Amino acid sequence: MSTPLAVPSASTPLDRASHAVRRALTFWRRSIQARVVASTVLLSAIVVGIVGAFLMQQTRDGLVDNRVDQVVAEAENETADARKKLSAAPGIDVDTSGQLDDLILPIINRGASRGFAAILSPAVDAGGRLSGGGAKFTQGLDTQSVPESLQRHFEGTATTAWAFTSIETTREIPGFPEGPGIVVGSQVTLPADNNTYTLYYVYSLDEERETLALVGRALVTAGALLLLLVAGLAWVVARQVVTPVRMARRVAERLAAGHLQERLRVTGEDDLARLATSFNQMASNLQKQIRQLEELSRLQRRFVSDVSHELRTPLTTVRMAGDVLHDARAGFEPGTARAAELLQTELDRFERLLADLLEISSFDAGAAVLEAVDLNLVDVAHRVADTTRALADQRDTRVLVEGPDHPCLAEADVRRVERIVRNLVTNAIDHAESHDIHILVGGDEHSAAIAVRDHGVGLGPGESAMVFNRFWRADPARARTSGGTGLGLSISLEDTHLHGGWLQAWGRPGEGSQFRLTLPRKLSQPLRHSPLPLVPVDAKETV
Repeated sequence: MSTPLAVPSASTPLDRASHAVRRALTFWRRSIQARVVASTVLLSAIVVGIVGAFLMQQTRDGLVDNRVDQVVAEAENETADARKKLSAAPGIDVDTSGQLDDLILPIINRGASRGFAAILSPAVDAGGRLSGGGAKFTQGLDTQSVPESLQRHFEGTATTAWAFTSIETTREIPGFPEGPGIVVGSQVTLPADNNTYTLYYVYSLDEERETLALVGRALVTAGALLLLLVAGLAWVVARQVVTPVRMARRVAERLAAGHLQERLRVTGEDDLARLATSFNQMASNLQKQIRQLEELSRLQRRFVSDVSHELRTPLTTVRMAGDVLHDARAGFEPGTARAAELLQTELDRFERLLADLLEISSFDAGAAVLEAVDLNLVDVAHRVADTTRALADQRDTRVLVEGPDHPCLAEADVRRVERIVRNLVTNAIDHAESHDIHILVGGDEHSAAIAVRDHGVGLGPGESAMVFNRFWRADPARARTSGGTGLGLSISLEDTHLHGGWLQAWGRPGEGSQFRLTLPRKLSQPLRHSPLPLVPVDAKETV
C-alpha cells in the first residue's frame, strides 16, 4: 500500500509572521496618526517613568529614614533601661551568667511582642565577635544577620551605631520574617565582671517593603491608566487633524483619476476649513484650465485631421500634374527640368508628411488598431537593413545586424514594428557621422528587443526624454538628410505603446546613442525587463 505524499502548506508560520511584519511596517510608514500616537505615548512613558522613579526613590528614602529614626530611638531606650537595671544590681552579686540572663531575656521577651530580635555578644575583651556558642540571642535568629562591618565597629568601646542587613533565620520566628532589616548596636557594662558587652537589636523592614510594593503597584497602575488616557487623547486629536487630510488625499486621487467635479466638504471656519476652501478653489481653477486645454487639444487634433484629409484631394491633383511634368522633363530646358525634379522630390516629402499627420490623427482619435501575428524580429532587422542600405551608402555608413541564430518571436503588427525600426535606423543614419550602425536583436522567454546603436553626435543631458516629442530636434540648424518629417520617433513611440512595449533612448555627446525597442512575447503580458541593455556595453563609464 502506497503512502500518500504530504501536501505542503500554502504558507508557513514564518511566512505569515513575515507578512504580518510587512503589513505592520507599511501601516507605520503610511499612518501619521499611528506615528503621532506612538510618539506621544513613548514620550509620556518616559516622563511617567522618570517621575515614578523619583517618587519611588523619595517614598523609599522617607520610609527608611523614618524607620531608622524609630528603631534607633527604641534601641537606645531599651539600652538605657538595661543600664539602669544593671546599675541598680547589688555589688555583691558576682553571678555573671545570671546577670547576663537577667539582662537579655527581658529584652528578648519584649522583642517577641514588639517585632524585633535581640543578640548579646561576648565581652569585648574576649573578642566580641558573634558565634553560636558565645552569644545569647532570640531563638531561631541566625547571628550572621549582624553585618561584619557593624561587628568590627564594636570590637572596642564604641558609641551606638546601626547598619542595614539581610535578616536570616534558622527556623520560622512568628512576626519576624526574613528579608531586609536594620541592626542597631549599643554597649553596656556588666557589674559582675566589669566587662563591656554589645547588645544588637534586629528590626525587620518587611512592613516598609510591603508599603513600598503597594506604592509601586499604585504608581504602575496609575501610570498605565495615564498612558491609556494620553494614547486616547492623542488618537482623538490626531484623528481630528488627519481625517481632513485623508479626505483631501482621496479627493486629490479622484481628481488625478479624471473626476474633476470632486470637491472637499467645508465645515467650520478654522484652518482646516480654510484649507478645504482653498483646495476647492484650486480644483475649480484646474478643472477650468484642463477643460480649456482639452478643448484646445481637441480643436487642434480636429484641425490636423481635417486639414490632412482635405489636402489629399488637391495633393492627388498636384501629384498627377507633377508626374506629367517629371516624365516630360527630358524635353525641357535645363532649368525647367531641374524644377520638375525638385517638384517631384518635395511632393514625395509632402506625401510622407501627410501620411504621418494622418497616422498621428488616428492615434489621437484612438482609432489605431493592431494586426498582430507571430513576428521574428531578426527578419525585421535584416529587412530594414536592406531597405535603408541605399540611404546609408549616401552617408558613407554601414548598417550591420547582430542577432542570434534562432528566431526572436513576438506577437506584433508587422507594418508598425518595421516602421518603428526603420525610423530608428534612418534617424541613426542622419546622426551617425559616417560611423557604422549596429542593429542588435535579443530575446528571452518573456520579451524580445531590438536596439539601434550609432556612434555619432549623441544626445545631451535630458534630451533622451525629449527626443520622442513631435517635431523636436536636438539641433534645429541640422538638416534631415533622410527627408524625415519630424514625426517619425513620435509615431514610433505611439506604435510601441499600442503593443504594450517600451521605446527608450540613451546617448552621450560624442559617444553616439542607442534606441531600444522592447516588446512582450504576448500582447497581454506586462513587461518587467528587457533582454538587451539600454546603455551600450562599449559606452565609456563616467566618473
